[in-house]
Amino acid sequence: MTSAFMVSIFTVILGAITLYKWVIIISALLSWVRPDPFNPIVQLLDRLTAPAYAMVRKIIPTVFGGIDLAPVILIFVLIFFETFLKRLFIGF
Repeated sequence: MTSAFMVSIFTVILGAITLYKWVIIISALLSWVRPDPFNPIVQLLDRLTAPAYAMVRKIIPTVFGGIDLAPVILIFVLIFFETFLKRLFIGF
């Protein structure tokens, strides 16, 4: 029973990480086309990604040549956590 519970928790966490990676990718792609800032979907994506971008920007300067690399850095961090949790789960 405990094993099934842990599998479920790991599955939900890994699903949330995957979903957030897609939110970051969509937000980054939308930033290239300058969408309507009053669009509810654009506002939702901004609210979901802005705090994480701000945290990355505090630690690492992310603008190089006019290109913001915060989404790329954040995706790499999420891939690291995803891989770490998968390896942790295999050993569990």
